Amino acid sequence: MSLKYAVLAALLEGEASGYELSKVFDVSLANFWAATPQQLYRELERLAGEGLIRARVVRQERRPDKRMFTLTEEGRRDLDTFAATPPRRPTAIRDELLIKIQAMDGADPAATRALIEEREAWARGKLARYRRVRERLLAGRDEEEYLRAADRVGPYLTLLAGIALEEENIRWCARVRAVLDQRAPRDERQRPPAQESTR
Repeated sequence: MSLKYAVLAALLEGEASGYELSKVFDVSLANFWAATPQQLYRELERLAGEGLIRARVVRQERRPDKRMFTLTEEGRRDLDTFAATPPRRPTAIRDELLIKIQAMDGADPAATRALIEEREAWARGKLARYRRVRERLLAGRDEEEYLRAADRVGPYLTLLAGIALEEENIRWCARVRAVLDQRAPRDERQRPPAQESTR
């Protein structure tokens, strides 16, 4: 899938500037589709050129003018068609950390532990951010009430996927740390002695 549909879907929330959309990507879409601000601005220009979104200039005092973007009817029809079409292929995981874990046997266990602790801290940070977004969306309602009454539930359901992913990342990191702890005495025994310098 291209960035195109992630941008069109983000604009379902209403008119937004490129800056505002970059914040939406950073918070609401980051759990399933990442984009840099530069990629986002290029895509906005392309989509405006194709007539899928409309841009208007808002004059600002003491600040540069900003462009606000909205979905056009054509953009909405294109997004509706996309939403009803099956994905081309299942999601494939490409995670450098998993390659490092695959190759960890014989590596320094302390280095492996540091990688896992870094990933766990990252996952905890993202999970906390997603939970704050969830609380903001619920605005004091329970989940069932929100899902019955909200105008749009897609953003909430994708947020739940992000929360589940980070919770699973945290569980996996805990499991890897437990395995490293169990193996620590054995790894110490198997490590070859340091070579003394002959100089």
